Amino acid sequence: MVDASPPNGAESDSQTQPQVEQQKSIALVDDDRNILTTLSISLQAEGFATRVYTDGETALKALLDNPPDLAIFDIKMPRMDGLHLLQALREQSSLPVIFLTSKDEEPDEALGLALGADDYITKPFSQRLLVARIRAILRRSELVRATPEEAVQENLPEPVVRGRLRLDPARHLVDWDDKPVSLTVTEFLILEAMALRPGVVKSRNQLMDAAYSDDVYVDDRTIDSHIKRLRRKFRAVDPEFAAIDTLYGAGYSFSDG
Repeated sequence: MVDASPPNGAESDSQTQPQVEQQKSIALVDDDRNILTTLSISLQAEGFATRVYTDGETALKALLDNPPDLAIFDIKMPRMDGLHLLQALREQSSLPVIFLTSKDEEPDEALGLALGADDYITKPFSQRLLVARIRAILRRSELVRATPEEAVQENLPEPVVRGRLRLDPARHLVDWDDKPVSLTVTEFLILEAMALRPGVVKSRNQLMDAAYSDDVYVDDRTIDSHIKRLRRKFRAVDPEFAAIDTLYGAGYSFSDG
């Protein structure tokens, strides 16, 4: 059984499951040790390896030094809450993140998605739903590690080239003028939806459908926040980047001219 009570917020690595090839690791960050224990046992039973952290500051260093495949954050925590943890993490990493929120934290929930979270689960939550969400996000993000040979074997999509943009859906890689741009799973899916049909205006609802599963409901203005983050990331490699157009009242489009 994983020890969900590490001293001073330090991590605890589960060793109860037999090691199998391609075993996915999940980091759990929550100051409630009972939740950590319950989640660890449940996820280990599903074949995942788990690490637990009881505060955001300790978790941040560990997530950057030794990234897991996915992380689950509580929002309300001492020292560094989940929102600040995500914000700091996104400055250096596109690690998939799921938020655990309470029903009275809906504004935080929307802000978390805008900051780059890939999904959220509302407490109290179904273990089955959580596992389903984890598997869906891992499936999308594991293509980052696919080699070109694996892409061919699995009949994965070919790279998409639109002017100075190159999207590789099989490996979740993005280049602009041959310079890499690191995107979260959600940001990638939004950009891909626009780039596949350059010049065609995509409504916020259409972009939400491309980026989120059917059982995730977000305010349409969350898409605006993702677009701002996309522009900021591309302008970090090209200050003149202007390929994402806004048609006010209608939506967004990608211009490859």
